[in-house]
Amino acid sequence: MPEHLDRGLPSDRAPEAGLERAAESLATNTSRRGFLARVSGALMAAAGAGTVVRAVVPPGEAGAFHLCGHTYTTGSCPHPAGMPRIDSRGYPIRARDGRPVDESGRPVDSVGRPVDEQGRLLLDTDGRPLPPRPRRKLCEDMVSEQFGFRTVVDGGWYRCCGGKVRKLTDCCADHPRRINGDAALVGYCYGGRKVFCVMYYDTKVPC
Repeated sequence: MPEHLDRGLPSDRAPEAGLERAAESLATNTSRRGFLARVSGALMAAAGAGTVVRAVVPPGEAGAFHLCGHTYTTGSCPHPAGMPRIDSRGYPIRARDGRPVDESGRPVDSVGRPVDEQGRLLLDTDGRPLPPRPRRKLCEDMVSEQFGFRTVVDGGWYRCCGGKVRKLTDCCADHPRRINGDAALVGYCYGGRKVFCVMYYDTKVPC
């Protein structure tokens, strides 16, 4: 079975079982890239419908290797706040609440100034707001700088996590090894690149 295609079906979803079996069959008999190519358009079209999404996104609530929706051995991209959650533009956010963080892992406001848990500006000893720290894209900037080679985002795949559609994304590089030391896989990488590490973006689409 292709990597990342999880075939479990929760027992309380019998009404959609026929549709999900069709999606299961599609997932089982195609590559990950082929599966995404066929269903991603349907997923986006279903964003306002709420019923079709379950048929095209394989369930991801069951067991995972290190984060919901990802069950294989490729490690997470290094993230300043722990789990490799990003926003829609690829910048790091905190996993538990989606708050933007700077490169030290501190929450920041809309213009990048460090804030406390209540959203109040952090001040220096003279009572002035602490200066903003850089916020750069997790894959293309931070991972690239840390490991010393170019990394890019080429593609991703979808899972159902916490009742919402999650997009999992490969951070790709022209490198023979994944971040955990295993031989690199093609995954959703193009142009001869291979998977180096993974990250995720939580959409607001119900599943």
